Amino acid sequence: MNLDELLRDLSEGGGPVLETLTRLNENALQQEHLDPRTALVARFAALVALDAAPPSYLVHLGLAQEIGLRPETVRALLIELAPVVGSARIVSAASKVQLASRLAGS
Repeated sequence: MNLDELLRDLSEGGGPVLETLTRLNENALQQEHLDPRTALVARFAALVALDAAPPSYLVHLGLAQEIGLRPETVRALLIELAPVVGSARIVSAASKVQLASRLAGS
């Protein structure tokens, strides 16, 4: 695989990059003093604050589906975070979540 293919996989959230991200998160949401929903909400907040790439959201949308966190909750989280991180981060996050959702559906 050449550099262009690796970069495309990274930007599209597929291939070995997504596999690595998935492996890194295998033990996610298992902290003794946090319920899975709270842990995932904290992770989404961190992704928004960091202006994370769509593949990061893709992994976490998979975790959300596993624990039954609904899309409405993710939307409410973005609204709740807006005063803290600013509108630019929220708009960026919303578009990345949308792209990650489309990637998950393909």
